[in-house]
Amino acid sequence: MLSTGERPQPPVTPAVVSASVPLSTHIMPLQGSSAMPSELHTENSTVSSQTQHIWVVTGPAGCGKSTVGQALRKELGVPFLEGDDYHPKANKDKMGNGIPLTDEDRWDWLISLRKAAIDALSPSESNNFQPPTGVVVACSALKQKYRDVMRVAAYGSPSVQIHFVYLKLSEDVLMQRVSQRKAHYMKSDMVRSQLQALEEPKGEWDAITINVEGSQQQVEENVLKAVAAKLSEMK
Repeated sequence: MLSTGERPQPPVTPAVVSASVPLSTHIMPLQGSSAMPSELHTENSTVSSQTQHIWVVTGPAGCGKSTVGQALRKELGVPFLEGDDYHPKANKDKMGNGIPLTDEDRWDWLISLRKAAIDALSPSESNNFQPPTGVVVACSALKQKYRDVMRVAAYGSPSVQIHFVYLKLSEDVLMQRVSQRKAHYMKSDMVRSQLQALEEPKGEWDAITINVEGSQQQVEENVLKAVAAKLSEMK
C-alpha cells in the first residue's frame, strides 16, 4: 500500500473552518445566487489551465457529503461522483443489514471510485475531449489508508492535485439525520460503527476540516471559502 509520504507535497497546515465563523463579504450566498465567489473564479481561470483538482468530500454517513459535493459541483462547474453509486451490491446489502464493511470490502470500491475520478479528468467523447478543471467526489474515506488509496490518483501526475474536505459533525446529529432517511441502505445503527472506524485527517497536509453544525447555507458557504483559500495557496 502506498502512503502519503511516497509522493512529496508542500507542507500545508490543515485548515479548520467553523460554520459559525463570519464570512468575508466577498463570499456570495449559494441559495438564490448563481454567482461564483471571486476567489474561486479568479483561481480557477489562472490555475486550471495547468492543474486539475480532485475534491474528495469525506465523513461518516449523515454529515452532508452529497449536499456539499453538489454545491461544489455547481460553483466549480465540474463533474460530481457519488461514492455510494460505486459500492457493489454485496456491500450495500451488508450495510443494509447492519453489518459493518471490512477493509477488504472497501478496497475494490475505493479503486473503482478512484478510477472514475481519473476518467472524469481525462479527455473523452463525454467531455468533447476538453477535460474539466476538476471533479468532486463524495466518499466517506474514514481511515487514512482509505484516503491513501484515493491519493494514488495524483501519483505521477504533477498536473493533478487531490484535496480532502472532511465534514465534522457530532454523533447525535449524525444519528438523527440518518434515522430520517427514507429508502436508504445505510441505517442509523451503522453510524456508530463508522465513528469507531473513523480516523480524522489530523496533520494531513491535503485535508481541510469543516465543522458543519450550522445551517446548510452556512456550511456550503464555509466550504466554498475553504476551497477558495486552498486555491489561493497555489498562486
